[in-house]
Order: sequence, then C-alpha cells, then structure tokens
Amino acid sequence: MLNKPVLVESLIVFIIVLFLHALVWDRYSWCAVALAIQAFYVQFKWDRLLQLGGAVFQFRTAANSGLLPASMVIPLLGIAMKERCKSAGIVYFERFGIVVASTGMLVALFLSVIAVGITKPVPTNTCILTGVAGSIIIYTMKHSLTVSEVIEVLEVLLIFVYLSMILLYLLPRCFTPGEALLVLGGLSFVLNQLIKRSLNVIEGRGDPIDFFLLVAVVGVVLLGLFFTVLFIFMDSGTWISSMFFHMMTAVLGLGVIMPWLYRLIQRNPLFWLFQFLFQTQTRVYLLAYWTFLAASACGVVFYQNAKRSSESKKHQASTITRKYFHFIVVATYVPGLIYDRQLLYVAAVLCLAVFIFLEYIRYFRIKPFGQTLRHLLSLFLDERDSGPLILTHIYLLLGMSLPVWLFPRSCAPKGTLSGAGALVPYSGVLAVGVGDTIASIFGSTVGEIKWPGTKKTFEGTMTAIFAQIIAVALILIFDSSVNLNSSYAWILASVSLVSLLEAYTTQIDNLLLPLYLQIMFMV
Repeated sequence: MLNKPVLVESLIVFIIVLFLHALVWDRYSWCAVALAIQAFYVQFKWDRLLQLGGAVFQFRTAANSGLLPASMVIPLLGIAMKERCKSAGIVYFERFGIVVASTGMLVALFLSVIAVGITKPVPTNTCILTGVAGSIIIYTMKHSLTVSEVIEVLEVLLIFVYLSMILLYLLPRCFTPGEALLVLGGLSFVLNQLIKRSLNVIEGRGDPIDFFLLVAVVGVVLLGLFFTVLFIFMDSGTWISSMFFHMMTAVLGLGVIMPWLYRLIQRNPLFWLFQFLFQTQTRVYLLAYWTFLAASACGVVFYQNAKRSSESKKHQASTITRKYFHFIVVATYVPGLIYDRQLLYVAAVLCLAVFIFLEYIRYFRIKPFGQTLRHLLSLFLDERDSGPLILTHIYLLLGMSLPVWLFPRSCAPKGTLSGAGALVPYSGVLAVGVGDTIASIFGSTVGEIKWPGTKKTFEGTMTAIFAQIIAVALILIFDSSVNLNSSYAWILASVSLVSLLEAYTTQIDNLLLPLYLQIMFMV
C-alpha cells in the first residue's frame, strides 16, 4: 500500500522540478525529469527494503528512504548555478554547474541501481525505468561534457562509493538513504575539489576562504576516520587514550592540515586567519556579539540540564525549548549577512569544525569533557538521533551555512544577485530559522487541523509562510543590497512549496529545506 505522505512529498518535489525547468528548459531538463520519475519508483523499493531489513547497511528507521527529494538536490543546484553563470557570462562556472548537475545525477542513479539490484524478486518495471533514465543521462553527458569533465564526474562517483562503504558501516542508523546521498555526495565532491585544486595550484588564483572551507571539511572528516580506526584497537575512555587523542589532533592539525592550507593560499594560515578576523572594527564588533550569543546558547544548555536534575531524570527538552537555538542562530546569521558575509562564511566554517570536533570528544568519551558532553546533550535528543552520533545541531549549522557557502559570488555582479536571487544567502534563515521554527511552535501550541498522514498542522504551515513573508519584508528594509525587482509572486510560491515540503518530509528538514529554497531563489 502506498504511503500518502510520501506521495504528497513526491508531488511537491515534482512541482519544484517542473517550476524550475519551465523557466530554463534545455537538454538537462529531460535528464532531471527522467531522474525524478525513476527515483520516485525506486524510492518505494528502498522503503520496502528498510521495512523488511533487507538493506546492506543499517539506516535510520523513523523515516522513509527520502530518495526522491535527496536525488534532485545536487542536480537542481548544478542546473541553477549553470543558468546564473551563463547569464553572467562566466564560462568557467557555467561548466562547473554542468559538472555538478551531472555528478548529482550519476550518484543518485548509482544509489537507485543498488536498491533495484538487491530487491527480490527483481522489479522489472522499475529496472526498465532506471535503464531508460540512465540511458538519457549518459547520452546527454556524452554530448555535453569534455573528457576531463567526464573523468572528474567518475572520480566523485568512485569517492562516493568508498565513503559510503566506510561511513555507513561505521555509523549505523545515522542516515536515511536520502540523507546519506546528500551528505556523502557533498563530502565526495568537496574531497575531489580539494585534490584537484591541490594538484593544480596557481599562485594568486582562488579565494582563500574557499580553500579554507575545503581543507576544514576534509580535515575534520579524515580526523574522525583516523580515530575511529584507532579506537577499534584501544579503549577510548582512558586517560592515556585521551592524551593520545589530543596529541594526535595537534600533530595532524599542525603537521598535515596547516601545510595543506599553506600550499593552497600561499601564506601562513594562522596569520591569515588572525588578520582576516580582526581586519575591520565591524568584524571585531560582530565577533564580540557572536561570542555573547554562543555563551547564551551554552547558558540554555546548562539551565535546561539543571532543570532536569531538579525535576526528573527522564525530563526531555520540549520542542519550544529546542527552538531557542534556532532563534539564537537567526540572531547570529542575520547581522553577518547584512554587514560582512565573508566573515560569516569563515566563522561558519570554524564553527562547523568545532561542532564536529566536540562530537568526536563526546562519541569517543575523551577525557575530561567527553562524559559531560554526553550528559548535557542527551537532554536534546529526538527520534532523528537514533544512531551513535548526535547530528541535529550540525545539520542546523549546515542548513544555515550552505546557502552562504554555495552562493555563486563569481557569477553575481557586485557580490549580489537581482530579483529573488538576492535572497539566496538568506535561504537558511528563512527556511529553517524562521519557517521551521514558527511552524513547530505554532503547530505544537495552537495547531488543530493536521495535514493528512502527518503530525504537522495546517496552522503551523500557514503561520510559517506568513512569518517568512514578513522576514523578507524586514530583509528589504535593513539590507540595502537586496533588490527583488518585483519577483514577489515567485518568492511567495517558493516559500509556500518549501513550507509544504516541511510539513510532509520525514528527512532532516534543517538540511533539505534551505537547499530547495536556495534552488528556487537562484532560478
């Protein structure tokens, strides 16, 4: 029997795909539509595998596979980037958008083939659809990509295969298949870009903050893989292991990551970072303000844990309490987006590295803070944290930061886009910081009419849409660089579709919603 919420979620994704390609229909549109149709059918095969326990790896059980919404994100991002850079006349990044779209399609197709291959009995109709979609995609790639670009796409696919085998084995129940596609696909692309740029360093070419993002992400992931393998053979909770952890972190950071970054930016990374952070008085004020907000967030954690100790050992933080952090993150990102986006870019990278490093300390029970972090963060767990890692706060940071990191600065005149594209960096703030937060608060407090087949309410979704429209009006007032050029109908349609997707998706909304809103705004 078909799952009605999944059908509605799929319908919303199809509408987004058709809306996008109604504006930019070309040969890649056929590929995107074919991929969406086959992902829709394969999604139910994945759901059946998860229900019967027939999947090779252990996935998160409190959600469906999410294959269709995840499969379309990277291809649509690439197509939107291609169109933006084509209109700006930047050929290099137009080709880069085509590579991103092709890579996303091939990785999604690979995940579909796995599901079809291990389903018994073999689903004949789905196999035919997958074969047709694959033929269309490969034919289009053959006539669109150069030899070097084909090699790059295949490199990312190879990295994705190996990362999937390693991380899905080491981290059971942390992802759905769709979330794994998004996270591991993104990691594979970042790793391939870092290798490519490291082998082709040209002095003075490339923005140091882009290199900083690539090295930081790859560095913390490799650090985690190294310690995961190491602690298979030794107890990570002892003082000796903890001292070794801190020592090896310093050795790998100073001996591998710093020289790697030095090679890319051609200057001392620590001196560059210090000079960058304190370059202007505005940056000093922003850093002081963000430090205050970080201390406030820590205060909320300590207060809620003290409340748990005084009330009950089984006390869990409410939805409204967890949304405090969304308000804090909005208060963090909005001033950065208005006054200094480059500083926000770098600060978000640093914060991501710190979050992941603290999660390593918690997961491996590294002394002296590992057990304390386990106790403090257990209060804020929900059904999405069913695996060994706590990822919801990292997803929140990613959802707010990805629109800033993925903003096509080189294809934007004077650092900004016109029309709805001017709101691209605000996609995380609108979708997660405002929309998701308001929907949760109003839905859980005053919501009565539930969307069919879900726990989400009609009142929550409507107030989320209304709140995001008000937020757009405030952005227009306070950010002089934003010029919407009468694209209000498109913004309303984009916000409404993404809010409906929030109501029906069982995937990590902190990660999925900002990306879809960014795609809609970029077009």
